[in-house]
Order: sequence, then structure tokens, then C-alpha cells
Amino acid sequence: MARQTYYFTSESVSEGHPDKVSDRISDEIVDLYFRKSVAAGMSPWDVRVAAETLTTTNKVVIAGETRGQDVSKDEIEAVARAAIKDIGYEQSGFHHANADVDVLLHAQSVDIAAGVDEGTGLHTEEGAGDQGIMFGYACRDTPDLMPAPIYYSHKILERLAEVRKNGTEPNLEPDAKSQVSVRYENGRPVGASAIVLSTQHKDGLSSADIADIVKPYITEVMPDGWITDETVFHINPTGKFVIGGPDGDAGLTGRKIIVDTYGGMAPHGGGAFSGKDPTKVDRSAAYASRYLAKNIVASGLVDWANIQLSYAIGVAEPTSIYVELDSKHAALAERLEQVLPSLMSLTPRGIRTHLDLNKPIYARTAAYGHFGRTPDSDGGFSWEGLGLVEALKKAV
Repeated sequence: MARQTYYFTSESVSEGHPDKVSDRISDEIVDLYFRKSVAAGMSPWDVRVAAETLTTTNKVVIAGETRGQDVSKDEIEAVARAAIKDIGYEQSGFHHANADVDVLLHAQSVDIAAGVDEGTGLHTEEGAGDQGIMFGYACRDTPDLMPAPIYYSHKILERLAEVRKNGTEPNLEPDAKSQVSVRYENGRPVGASAIVLSTQHKDGLSSADIADIVKPYITEVMPDGWITDETVFHINPTGKFVIGGPDGDAGLTGRKIIVDTYGGMAPHGGGAFSGKDPTKVDRSAAYASRYLAKNIVASGLVDWANIQLSYAIGVAEPTSIYVELDSKHAALAERLEQVLPSLMSLTPRGIRTHLDLNKPIYARTAAYGHFGRTPDSDGGFSWEGLGLVEALKKAV
């Protein structure tokens, strides 16, 4: 952002939003193929999944391409139902036990596989699963180096899901959306000018009832002093939100890509993440871009960083690396473009190796953002780690 004083707004959606239900099911399938293939003695490097999910009233349709250990339709249906149950859907219009699940997955195209597999096609090294551009961003707005509007939009919904699922707030239902407008002064976030929250609820409650339930949790997760008498709240502004989830609106994998990333504060290459194994650079290179940007900012070199990587299908090395910093650091940006490939291989294999992505770690990414999370002990969210900070300091 060139201006120093402005307002910026981002939105998030809960794990029960129909598009997020679809994302979760698709990522559960990625994890299932990793688990089954490794258990059967197959190399995780050979797993391929591109799963798309449609959800609507008591109907789930799963389509796409896979390669790996044989996984039955019953096993895929079981993980889909388990995901729906975990999210919390036991409603007449969408129920984990009663929904009709169609599994239409088929084998990956041999032509696509030839472009990706090592030693096949026109290139000897494992290539990218598709062409595309990917972006990674980090800034000093929040402790996890994420833009404040999307970060706190996620935190609100994450907290409401927690109290819904542990029984503290039994009147809340799974489907919800949030939106936070943040005021920036001198380039720094200083307060919330407006907060919008729409949440599905049990019948018989008014907007005022829902406001009484959710406002304390919103205040809890926002920074001290950000909510004032001037903060405008819109809680369930339509007045009633009983019918929700896939029964209220059809869901599709990959429709919430801005929610998944930086809330519009930074560019997005356009490719969705969920349902894709890490040979797809839409996912793995976006993770690598975030990892590089976060380490640059965490090193203290700059206040924000935006990185673009681009790839050609079947080709290992990126076709370009672009680093954007503020205007005072143009020379540093050029230097980083030269240095970064020496600190981390940016080939698909190099990214998967460095970030240890050949694991069943993807279902947990499907809601509340792929970035700004805490790395897990089993390797989940490894791209949020800070393993390059010291190397960056030495290199530049």
C-alpha cells in the first residue's frame, strides 16, 4: 500500500461454509492417499491427487484424478462423512449420515504424468504439475506476520467454532462469515472501524440474541483498544440465518482462494490449494513463496515482502523469481532475487523436500487460512517456520 493512512477490509468464512466443506473433503482425500500409499510401501513421491468436491442439499459429488495405492470408494466416502461430522452437520438438509456421496475419481492422465515424473517427458528432472504464477506475502501487522484484516477475520471464526464445538455455545451452527475493516495510520493497523459477522443459528433467536452471544468472543480475540465506541457492528444483518451450509448454498472446492491467502492485501496467482498434492505448484510454490516472504520480514530486513514465482508444466526450475519490497529497498529486492535460489531449491522436488510436504498434513489447512498458522510437530504448516532467517542475514 502506497498510502500511509487508509481503511482496508478482508473477510473469512468458517469451516461450515459450503465452499469450505468442499475444501475439507478434497483435502481429506489428499491425506487419505498419502496415508494409504505409504502404509502399503509406496513412495510418497509417487502420490498424485487432484480432487474437486461439490456439496449441496444432502449431496456430495467428488471428482478428479488420482495416482497411488488403490483406495476404495467406500474409504473415500467414509472420510467425507467423517469430515462433515467433525464440522458439525447433523441437519435435515445436510447430515453426515444421510447425505448421498458420489465418488467419480479416475486415474491421472498419462500425458500429465509424463510431464511431472522424473526421467520422463522432455525433461529428466521432476517438473511442475502445471504452468502458473504463485505469490507469497508477509508484513509486520500481526505476530504471525500476516495482514491484520484477514488475520483477525480468521481468529473470530476460529474462536466461535471452538465454543460451538465444545458445547459452550450450543445455539450456534457451523456456517458463518466474518469481515473486519481495519484503520491504518502511518502504515500501521490501529483499530477496527467495522466488524461484520453472520452466523448460522438454531431457530428462534433474533439478531440481538446472536449479538449478545458473539460480541464477547469478538472482543476477546481482537487486540486491546481496537474496538471502541466508534466501531460499527453488523451481526446477522439479514435478521435470520437458520438454513445454512450446503443446504442453503452449494459449495465448491477452490472458491475461497482470497480467504485462503491474504484477504486481498497481496496478489493471488489464481490457483486454488485444496484437493491438490504438492506436485501441483499452485499449492507447493505458494507455500514456498510465503515461507520466503515470512523469513525475509522476520529477519528484520524490511517491514513487508511480496514474492512471485512462476512455472511451466513439466519444467523443474521456476521461469521467474520476483521480489517486491518498498521503494527504499529496490537494491535489496534485486539482491534477494539472486540469493533466494541458493538458500532453497525452488524446483517442485526441492520445495517438497525443504518443507517436507509429502505427508498427510492438508485437511487441517482447509479452514481459517493456509498462512499465519503455527507449525505443527508432525510437519503441518512447515511453511510458517523461520528456518532461513539466519541464512538470509548472512547472505545480504
